[in-house]
Amino acid sequence: MSRTVISTPHAPAAIGPYSQAIAVQGQRTLYCSGQIPLDPVSGQIVGEGDIERQTRQVMTNLQAVLEAGGMRLPDVVRCGIFLADLADFAVVNAIYGEYFPDAPPARSTVQVAGLPRGVRVEIDAIAVADA
Repeated sequence: MSRTVISTPHAPAAIGPYSQAIAVQGQRTLYCSGQIPLDPVSGQIVGEGDIERQTRQVMTNLQAVLEAGGMRLPDVVRCGIFLADLADFAVVNAIYGEYFPDAPPARSTVQVAGLPRGVRVEIDAIAVADA
C-alpha cells in the first residue's frame, strides 16, 4: 500500500506529530486529520467563542486539505464532529449542511471533554475519489 502525506499552506500546519492528511490506494482515499478553527496564515484561533465563525473556519480548512489531496467536498464519505458543548449542535449542523447539501456523508457527532487550544469544534473526514 502506498501512502502519501498531504500538506497545504492553505490550512493550519499540524501542531503535533501528525499530517494534515494521508492519501492511500493510489491516492483514491484521503484520510483528513481533524481541523480546528485556526487561521492558516496567523495560526490564531478564529472567532473566539463564536461557534458559527469557528465552524465556517473549520470547513474552510477542511476544504483546503481536501483540495490539496485532489478531492472535493462531494468526495467525502464520512466525517466526525467533535463539540466542546452539544448545545452548539444545531448551529454546527446547519452550517455543516450548507457544505453538504446533497447526499451528505455518514457522520458522528460527539461532545468531548476538551479540544485543542480550547476551541469549540473540530471536524475530520475521509474522502474517496469518485465517491
